[in-house]
Amino acid sequence: MSDLLTIVAEPWPDWALLDCGNGQKLERYGKISVVRPEPQAMWAPALSAWNPDATFVPGSDEEGGGRWVQHRPVPRQWELSRGNIRFSASLTPFRHLAFFPDMAPQWDWMRERSADADVLNLFGYTGVGSLQLSDAGARLVHVDASKKSVEAGRSNAQLSGMNDRPIRWIVDDASKFTAREVRRRRRYDGILLDPPKFGRGPEGEVWRLEEDLASLLADCRKLLDADSRFLVLTVYAVRMSALAIGELVKQTFADLGGIVEWGEMAVREEARGLLLPTAIFARWSR
Repeated sequence: MSDLLTIVAEPWPDWALLDCGNGQKLERYGKISVVRPEPQAMWAPALSAWNPDATFVPGSDEEGGGRWVQHRPVPRQWELSRGNIRFSASLTPFRHLAFFPDMAPQWDWMRERSADADVLNLFGYTGVGSLQLSDAGARLVHVDASKKSVEAGRSNAQLSGMNDRPIRWIVDDASKFTAREVRRRRRYDGILLDPPKFGRGPEGEVWRLEEDLASLLADCRKLLDADSRFLVLTVYAVRMSALAIGELVKQTFADLGGIVEWGEMAVREEARGLLLPTAIFARWSR
């Protein structure tokens, strides 16, 4: 296994981390600026005053909750882009904006390995990652338990002019779908696995990251073979360690050889260039 890596998302024209500190972060999404809670921003901010369009105020529930306060009117949805991919942003009830900009370096890494590839995107959410890989020449199977998220993915494909691309949009429980693919003896060239800490499937299935990740990863291994190219696992649960998921991927993929990398994902702040950590990851490649 390699040494700990830090993968950094740099600002792009439609997104930037402008400043962070005192447990919050100020970001720009196109022409809209927002403030969101960020417990890891323990330092002082660089700017003396922030003037966002909206601020997310968290609830008292440790498991989440909260509401957006709009200081100026914000559209229900507005369009952003990265490269050839166009997609909608929105102020979701879950405090994020319908995509995760810190995934950009992972998208780019997978794009380099996705030409003429069959790729499975589990917990695919609103499809920005799937469209990035499709744009690089991959054939996608996009799976998410949320019908609303899958519909958003289809809408983002339409925005990008990619309705005719080979993407299967599937509403299903990720674990159940993967197990069925194993029984069907399907194979993939790559897998993107971006599980939440907790979730429910379309029929009430319960997902708990710490309990269910190892078995899902074992099934993912069965969908890959000696000619496969990559698996990327990202985890946003702060109680887990990059060393832990790195060792899990290393042991699960030991028979395939190749390279296992693990570490932290971060975004670069424009004001000072400092790095704000966001998630941990482990990935396998040949």
